[in-house]
Amino acid sequence: VSKLTSLSQLEMTWRSRVHFPPLLVRVLHKSRLRYYGKPEKKLDMPYQAYFEVADGSGMMSMVLWNSLCPEWYNSMKVGTVLLLEQYAIKNSYPFKTQPTPGDSQMKRFATIEISLNVRDPPTKIRIIPEEMVKPEWGLPEVKYRFITRSELDDLPNNHSCDVIGLVTFVGRAERTRKREHSEDFWLYRWAHAIDGTSDQPFILELFATSQPDVFERIHPMTYLVCTQMRVVRDLTENPSSTIYLTTSNESQIFITGWHKGQPYTKDTKVKNFIQWTKTQNEADQMKKTVIGGYYPFPRPPDSFLKYCKNNKVEAVLKTIGETGKELEDLHYREHKRIAVQGIISAVRYISWSNAGEEASGSELAQLEERALNALKLLNNELLLQKVTSPSPESSAVSKEDTVHKGKSTSLQNKEVNLDEFPHEDFVQDKDEEAVSDSSQHRTDQEGMSDTPETEDTGRTCDSWQSDLWAQVKDKLMKYLHHGTIFPESIPRKFDYVHKDLLMQQYNLHPAVHQPKETRRDKNISEFKSVTGLGYYEVTVLGINHDVAMDVAFLPLFCPEDPHLFQLADIQNDTLLSCMSCVSTCQQKAASNGRLSNEVVKAAMDLDGKHVVCILDVCHLGGDKVEVFLSKIYKTVEPGMLDPV
Repeated sequence: VSKLTSLSQLEMTWRSRVHFPPLLVRVLHKSRLRYYGKPEKKLDMPYQAYFEVADGSGMMSMVLWNSLCPEWYNSMKVGTVLLLEQYAIKNSYPFKTQPTPGDSQMKRFATIEISLNVRDPPTKIRIIPEEMVKPEWGLPEVKYRFITRSELDDLPNNHSCDVIGLVTFVGRAERTRKREHSEDFWLYRWAHAIDGTSDQPFILELFATSQPDVFERIHPMTYLVCTQMRVVRDLTENPSSTIYLTTSNESQIFITGWHKGQPYTKDTKVKNFIQWTKTQNEADQMKKTVIGGYYPFPRPPDSFLKYCKNNKVEAVLKTIGETGKELEDLHYREHKRIAVQGIISAVRYISWSNAGEEASGSELAQLEERALNALKLLNNELLLQKVTSPSPESSAVSKEDTVHKGKSTSLQNKEVNLDEFPHEDFVQDKDEEAVSDSSQHRTDQEGMSDTPETEDTGRTCDSWQSDLWAQVKDKLMKYLHHGTIFPESIPRKFDYVHKDLLMQQYNLHPAVHQPKETRRDKNISEFKSVTGLGYYEVTVLGINHDVAMDVAFLPLFCPEDPHLFQLADIQNDTLLSCMSCVSTCQQKAASNGRLSNEVVKAAMDLDGKHVVCILDVCHLGGDKVEVFLSKIYKTVEPGMLDPV
């Protein structure tokens, strides 16, 4: 190889040269693969990917074009050392995203970029194995910006960070349009991960990062690493909103089985996390795991005016008739949030046994008792937080002491090499001695309140309907029935023995090609639900009283993990709060398949009033369209809408 050049030399001399000397660089960041093909342009491989590469003089963008993408994209990992020859130098594209470097002192050459293409000129690329990299080359190491969950609350909006955690929840794969009326979609899913520094999980919005093998295999009880994440918080518009992290264009995600050899295995906070996992009880963590189903996050803001600020005016408010057309136009697994104006006219409670999910009386009693006790704990905790407002650190320590008191069995009994993550998940495989259903779901009351039930059960009824609804329901021009809940809508307890079936169920299903066969001896409805005893069907009448629509409300609450569905976020929404079953009275009424007096009273308070209902809708495939009620705003005066 002839004499090498450096990035700083390229910046100074590129305009005066046509051919450039070989270049030795290390990949520090990597973007997702971008498809830029258009029907009118005939390109064989219209792909592009950005990398940030560095040498001892600084960092510069590098672009991989067209047919080089399928050939080299997967091989060019973060940390890879490249020897480049016959490349081109061009002015940099001004509107591309910029990753946040792990080393804030590193010089960035932002005006030019390295272009790698199959011709003009035909680039030569060579990957240098890490064991052949010499210190005298002066190539920088990959540095990260890992944070713990206890540090997250103090970080500003859009702050860039890396995280590692133990996955406790992963949602189904859904799609959202890149632009209104566009045929292009973003693919994403939600996940929760814990790291032991807080009782709260990392809430992660994971968009596909051109790593389909990883994205499709995220499941509970795996170690998840996410890099170049962005903090999402809105203290001005909604101070009580829950903080979450979202992927950026340069994010990478890794799960157990993909960690070996990654540069982050040397990071101190990663090593600390591994040490924490050794102190955890496997069965205790398994009890908290959930997969799939409807996930109502992020919650709509506390006023409709704030909701409007985040959405285009023409796309905000729909009539019930227009909503029917919106549902017809949904694509497979497309998720949308729609605001519908109308009048709450009827509420009906439907137990799972009535809906076709049979449960024994003892199971219902156990579930009721667990949910009731956990809800008491959560309500006490919320009250305590309001009174004392402890610091995140002290709060995390005290709650961890409570949760883990007396626990000694480690998640991993074998020694873990910190430079080499375990190849297998720490729950034993089905060929070995697997954790049994009974041990995963045992209903021990450790740490639960033993306070005797003293509340009066109150008045209950099978359903409530307004006088107006009784008058008009037989005279409607159109009545849309979307109050049904499908098996795919229900979050399930994770079962490690059937993890392949569960992962396949909650990923996208191909239209023609069938994926590899998984065990089919268990139906998705047979997996244990975490949502409680049933759901509600709510009828919304059009403001002109000529059309109506049934929608569903699913009380989402996991007794083993009270923070999973962020119950506190709907406390200012009276009807939905009551339907979430937060009292002894409501628990007892629900177990009998009846409405509690709190729900009836909240519904009667809305009788005849114009409201705006925020609906979460998702196309589940075939003719199944999920429609869930997420928020209710009522009109106080013309032009002013507030939460119920």
